[in-house]
Amino acid sequence: MSAPPTTVVSFVRHAHSPYVPDAERTRGLSRRGRRDAARVTARLADLADVVATSPHERARATVEGVADAADAPLIVDEDLRERELAGSHVDDFEQAVEHLWANPNASHPGGESHAEAQARGVAAVDRLVEAYPDRHVVVGTHGTLMALVFNAYDPRYGHEFWSGLTMPDVYEVTFVDGEAFSIARTWTPDEDDRAGDANRDPAER
Repeated sequence: MSAPPTTVVSFVRHAHSPYVPDAERTRGLSRRGRRDAARVTARLADLADVVATSPHERARATVEGVADAADAPLIVDEDLRERELAGSHVDDFEQAVEHLWANPNASHPGGESHAEAQARGVAAVDRLVEAYPDRHVVVGTHGTLMALVFNAYDPRYGHEFWSGLTMPDVYEVTFVDGEAFSIARTWTPDEDDRAGDANRDPAER
């Protein structure tokens, strides 16, 4: 009897990107973000068989170096994009986010509920796991979407987990026969990362 297929997915939360109002899809990485993206490449290039990414520039820029170094295909998947908080800038970012974590079916005007974002994120990951059995997949995505996907596998991953993520951050999820079996952090932030994350504008998340 053959062993069930096992797929390892390294979820990469994008590196630091300065917040720019109404530029969610196009804002790129800061100087520190570009430096950390090179560290992500060094960490994952020898592991990656395929790289999938959100279309948002800050996510793509964090992982495209992995695809180049590994000579692996780079797949852009719209469903890996960040949860759309609202149709326009919100004044109190933290309050708006806390409301959605407490009420997953709620949404702000022009925005997306956590339930909606979670469903598309999980579906995107399911497609990758099905398409690449016994492979290592690197996924470039965003803090909220990553936390929501993990929350679907284990409800302990919620607002507190999201608020503790660094830029970048990397978690490895092992899927056995299509089911999430384990989740482990594989990224070690340096002191500059910790200091920068502690002091950044919350909206940069």
